[in-house]
Amino acid sequence: MKTILIKNAKIVNEGSIFEGDVLIEGEYIKEIAPRISHKSSDCKVIDAEGNYLIPGAIDDQVHFREPGLTHKGTIASESRAAVAGGITSFIEQPNTVPNAITQELLEQKYEIASKSSYANYSFMMGGTNNNLDEILKTNPKNVAGLKLFLGSSTGDMLVDSSAALESIFSSTKLLIAVHSEDENTVKNNLEHYKGIYGDDIPVVFHPEIRSVEACYISTEKIIKLAKKTGARLHVFHLSTEKELSLFSNKIPLEEKQITAEVCIHHLWFSDEDYDTKGNLIKWNPAVKSAKDREALWKALLNDTIDVIATDHAPHTLEEKQQVYTKAPSGGPLVQHAVVAIFEAFHQGKISVEKIVEKMAHNPAKIFKIEKRGFIKEGYYADLVIVNPSKPWSVNKDNILYQCGWSPFEGTNFKSRVSHTFVNGQLVYENSTVKEIKAGKRLLFDR
Repeated sequence: MKTILIKNAKIVNEGSIFEGDVLIEGEYIKEIAPRISHKSSDCKVIDAEGNYLIPGAIDDQVHFREPGLTHKGTIASESRAAVAGGITSFIEQPNTVPNAITQELLEQKYEIASKSSYANYSFMMGGTNNNLDEILKTNPKNVAGLKLFLGSSTGDMLVDSSAALESIFSSTKLLIAVHSEDENTVKNNLEHYKGIYGDDIPVVFHPEIRSVEACYISTEKIIKLAKKTGARLHVFHLSTEKELSLFSNKIPLEEKQITAEVCIHHLWFSDEDYDTKGNLIKWNPAVKSAKDREALWKALLNDTIDVIATDHAPHTLEEKQQVYTKAPSGGPLVQHAVVAIFEAFHQGKISVEKIVEKMAHNPAKIFKIEKRGFIKEGYYADLVIVNPSKPWSVNKDNILYQCGWSPFEGTNFKSRVSHTFVNGQLVYENSTVKEIKAGKRLLFDR
């Protein structure tokens, strides 16, 4: 059995940091102690002195584009970028082509990932106005949950029937994750700006089209429905201060029936960046004001918001450079998410312990993922070593996304991921992704 010994690390787990060693044996963490001696002559030893050892990040919202949109990215290409960025597990969304809205189509994605994924994987079942029978066949032990688009985004999965929504919320015990924007509000706003500019709307108006009100109306409505039906609701990518009043930090995460996520781009960018970044930061929901961004940070730190994710959604540069109405929303983020949040640590905005809580512990708790998200003996060895003082800058030469660009191009980061382990295998080391597709299907303790 292959063994790896990580020595002298600053181990970050469950709200504390302590210096010590971690022994990996096969797929699992075998031992954690202040000092562990070499167990055998063929044990690989990694000295992590001065560096943080964190649980691999669990990204609960990505779009890896396979099948059907593979000119933008594939499970292989994007999971490869993910492990380089310290993300060891991902939950992918159903708006691929065809949409994953039957059990057969859903399982086809798992089959692809079983052969090609560098990171651990799960795929969400997709909901529509009329596929309740298929939803109810979903196995909660090996599928992360159900995804509903309440506002249209990339793809054609809008659920806009109140009767269908209530039926789904009343019938399934699956975690229901939602993209929450009010479709009528967005449509009316878009028509207003098209009346002025035609298709070439300046992207600075994106947060007026995908407005605060569009988010609030939808989120208020869906939370009322969740409370009425007792459904387990997880609201993806909050982007506004106004929505935060709808969520609570009064009870422990394990007792919450309604949880919330914020994404890297809503914590990093604001509407002041549209002038320089243009469509490269066109996301749904939109990046909004600096005031919204600061409110999101506050809510993250006081536990009103539970998870940090990416909503990684690559498009080609050619697609993004089209006029506003044709340029798709979304951008690639998995390679740079962890170091971007560590930048906030360097700025004194967040502790490393809180980063680990929001990017590893809490996704594992919310989705009830088996034996992942923590540095514990007997858990899978999904681990990441972060060097907090090894500066680097993002450029075309070191971007691993298939689309070949990043909204962080030109950004200087102080921290660097040096090693990533997936199921005990060293899949990334010092800027090199090894050709080891070590990912396994995530299982859930439900």
